[in-house]
Amino acid sequence: MIRTCAALAAVVALAGASACGTGSGDPANQKPVDGKTFSFGIGSDPGNLDPHMTVLSVTNQVARFLYDTLIDVDTDGKPIPGLAEKWEATTTTASFTLRPGITCSDGSPLTAATVAANIGFVGDPANKSPLLGIQLASGTKATADEATRTVVVTSGARDAFLLRNVGGLPIVCDKGLKDRKLLAKGESGTGMFAMTEVVPNDHYTLTRRKEYTWGPGQWKAEPGLPDKVNLRVISNLTTAANLLLSGELNAAAMPGPDRQRLEARKLFHGDFVAALGEIFYNQAEGRPGSDEAVRRALTQALDLPQLAKVLTAGSGKPSQGLVTNEPNVCAGDSIKGNLPAFDQAAAKSTLDGAGWKPGPDGIRAKGGKKLAMTVLYGTQLGPTMASTAELAQQAWKAIGADVTLKAVDSPGLSAVLFGTGEWEVSLGPIGLVLPSQAVPFMSGPSAPDGTNFAHIKNAEYERLVAEAAAMPGEAGCPNWLAAETALFKKVDVVPYTNSVVPFFGSGAKFTISQSSITPSSIRMLAS
Repeated sequence: MIRTCAALAAVVALAGASACGTGSGDPANQKPVDGKTFSFGIGSDPGNLDPHMTVLSVTNQVARFLYDTLIDVDTDGKPIPGLAEKWEATTTTASFTLRPGITCSDGSPLTAATVAANIGFVGDPANKSPLLGIQLASGTKATADEATRTVVVTSGARDAFLLRNVGGLPIVCDKGLKDRKLLAKGESGTGMFAMTEVVPNDHYTLTRRKEYTWGPGQWKAEPGLPDKVNLRVISNLTTAANLLLSGELNAAAMPGPDRQRLEARKLFHGDFVAALGEIFYNQAEGRPGSDEAVRRALTQALDLPQLAKVLTAGSGKPSQGLVTNEPNVCAGDSIKGNLPAFDQAAAKSTLDGAGWKPGPDGIRAKGGKKLAMTVLYGTQLGPTMASTAELAQQAWKAIGADVTLKAVDSPGLSAVLFGTGEWEVSLGPIGLVLPSQAVPFMSGPSAPDGTNFAHIKNAEYERLVAEAAAMPGEAGCPNWLAAETALFKKVDVVPYTNSVVPFFGSGAKFTISQSSITPSSIRMLAS
């Protein structure tokens, strides 16, 4: 199912940053076996499981087991059936015809009216869904025809990727729409599995629905599907690697150096490309980052290739844009030559010119206010993120900034960025499937009223994305790429490295799509 990776990759990445994985560590000699439980390690607790009220990728991974989408995409990026068997779309309208016989986890039938209500909920700004503007424009509405099982969508604004965006919305059932407390617990689903036990910060148990027959594509049940899924919250990657080697875990993502041990043991893995090295400056009024000169100087102070080497343990790839999804709908390099070059002397000069003068303690100040910064980084991204944050801290202290590092997990990062706003720099990346999904993060209402958590105001970006949105699909790619370049030239966001992240498997095989395991692809294997 399409799942937006436009999510803070504290999680990522809506969101964030996906590709279908290729397996290594040949499990060909192991036969599929029925009746088993798939034990899957996740890096942090997913929190509220309502799929319409989150952009966290760890939550979206859990939601993929519970809630299906109208369409999926194949390995070439082409749409294939999900809950819908056929569809049509322009930049302003779309229609979806549901497959017959779809039921909810409580046994009730999924109706066209329920699907339309899902779309209407997210499209209504009064409901404050964080998916508003990412997948659906404000004011997007839908109508239903039960006789033909058809849902007709009218977008609140032109959307170059309307089919992909609406088609990728997780669909919940009628009881969940009426009582969203059920969704918070992962109930009232349309997916292959139903939630049966929730123990926050420890584990989540799901049971496969034997009546599930509808997707994705031409999918049919085959031997080896797990009867149950046990999602175990394991924040320490070394612990997760040890459990994979002992056979106590069947799968876990391994972005850190422990991957080398698992590769040496030739464990099966499926890989995806994810945004990992990305810097945002808080541009809210009164924050140092509201001054472009400060953003420029802070970036000039960083040896980005060295940061990338530390962050990815030497296995990263230089960023080429905001979208990491493969295949990329708008291929091209919008970054090269558009970010400030590494030069600490120039960084100091830039701050001098902007009126930030060193005090007796070496800390710069302007108008009596010190250049003091709280820098956020995500604990779920592995131990190298802490080392990277410390390296950035050293570089910024060297030019006269007072830097405090703050480690947060996925929900914690979301709470600060979209809630309290008490931060100056975030090292939490955003993963995007489509360039249009960046728009609400890079423009529009600022947090806490919107998802523009860095308070970015870039008129050139806004002009270019408005033009691109009016062009269907790939026709607008030159504008989408130019819009990204406008952000980089103003140092609104600094992407510098992507990571090839493996999901390792032990006693199981699977495929990777949308930066996470595809539930319908899981096959348990005999020992």
